[in-house]
Amino acid sequence: MIRSIGKTLDWAASMFNGLSAAAVVFIMLLTCADVVLRFFGRPVPGAYELVGYAGAVIVALALARTSVERGHIAVELLVDRLPGRPRSLVEAVGSLAGAVLFGLLTWQSRVYASDLMESGDVSLTLGMPTWPFVYAVGAGTALLTAVLLLDALRHLKRGFPS
Repeated sequence: MIRSIGKTLDWAASMFNGLSAAAVVFIMLLTCADVVLRFFGRPVPGAYELVGYAGAVIVALALARTSVERGHIAVELLVDRLPGRPRSLVEAVGSLAGAVLFGLLTWQSRVYASDLMESGDVSLTLGMPTWPFVYAVGAGTALLTAVLLLDALRHLKRGFPS
């Protein structure tokens, strides 16, 4: 069962990462167009605003894939020297702590996005709703939370086989 959940989360993380990559391409094209059009005195209105929103989406949607691939920076001078069971326990606790942190961030992102939607908050330059971007951040952190919970289960299973 853990394996099938892992495959599903891996697939979802890859999809989110693909959306993140598309947002990087969007930022690149938008910035290039803005620079070229500024040369002709016609900058892209709201380019700075869009780059900021897309940047938040890029980071949030790439989090889960980075965690799945263990692409984050980890300093494990002490943990690597521990024997199997204590190491698994420390890694499980670390994953659980991360899941709690990002679970809280997911919850607060949803609350904040709902508040923005209800208030009708829009961006200053383009008048575009801001809540979809906050929901995207919440979706990225929700997926990361699930990945971290599964990671904690794997560490516990590895350290304490039944």
